[in-house]
Amino acid sequence: MSKLIKNWQNRKPKHYKQHKKLMRKLGQHKGKRLDQYAEELHENTFQQIDCLDCANCCTSIPPIVTKGDVSRIAKHLSMKVSDFEEQYLTTDEDNDTVMNQSPCPFLLEDNMCFIYEFRPKACRQYPHTDNYEFSKHLNLHAQNALYCPAVFHILETMQQNIPT
Repeated sequence: MSKLIKNWQNRKPKHYKQHKKLMRKLGQHKGKRLDQYAEELHENTFQQIDCLDCANCCTSIPPIVTKGDVSRIAKHLSMKVSDFEEQYLTTDEDNDTVMNQSPCPFLLEDNMCFIYEFRPKACRQYPHTDNYEFSKHLNLHAQNALYCPAVFHILETMQQNIPT
């Protein structure tokens, strides 16, 4: 396990309010420059963190599953869509269709994903800190920092380098 993951485990609860405040401040800087900066931090952070050492997102956050995801995964598993929905999905309090259990039923013991090539769009996009879309998800980052050490360290770096 990397030093960054251990550091995150010890510090994450204490920094939530600071990260929320940072997100409000960054809302004033939304746009291409912020997204480029986040992309750089994302690349640097993921050179130091291997998701397979953590997989906390897969053990803690049931992903939203779209109709397209359902069709793709069910086909891959040679299941009827209705059977897949019945076995693996539920509707959450926000009326989103999500996996019905945590950890994810497709998470293997070595933190690999059994359906990796077919995984839901939400899993593909998580933690929303790359692909120049950081600004579009400012409302998620403080919360995601509680689940993802990479997001935590990206926000910590931003906090040190952006006046708040």
